Amino acid sequence: MLYLLDANVLITANNTYYPRERVPEFWDWLVNCGTQGQVKVPREIYEEIIKGKDPKGYEDPLKTWLKENKDALLFDEEVDVRLFKQVLALGYAPDLNDVEIERIGADPFLIAYAVIDPTQRRVITAEVSRPKAQRANRKIPDVCKIMGCKSLTTFDLIGALDFTTDWQQRRAAASK
Repeated sequence: MLYLLDANVLITANNTYYPRERVPEFWDWLVNCGTQGQVKVPREIYEEIIKGKDPKGYEDPLKTWLKENKDALLFDEEVDVRLFKQVLALGYAPDLNDVEIERIGADPFLIAYAVIDPTQRRVITAEVSRPKAQRANRKIPDVCKIMGCKSLTTFDLIGALDFTTDWQQRRAAASK
């Protein structure tokens, strides 16, 4: 199974429940999962994070971490343009204007990568379903449902790949 991370997964984890300086095991685990090909950040999502501006002008430690771990985490696959357009038209609206497309951001890319193989790819997002939202306001879980792929939460990912803060010790003990 391949788990594709939305930007908000990393941002929310770092800003709330798994700050990098307090729970480094989580971030090391993500890199390990990336190295094993289980967890990836699509190029468009990666660029969205890297290009984001810190309001105070400081270099964001999350950006630095992502850059340092690019080789392990970057999903270096080209999007299927046909699927991308299909996600925009069916998942959001067939007649989006430039402002709406800007508001949606890289989400359609993320979903298009999952639609390629919905039995073996999952979208991981911190967004919550809002089924009544329309057009550019639709949330990733709702668009995934429309497109026939699955979205999961960060905590679903943690359960599926069995993250614990002692994952490195358990792995070392298992390899003895």
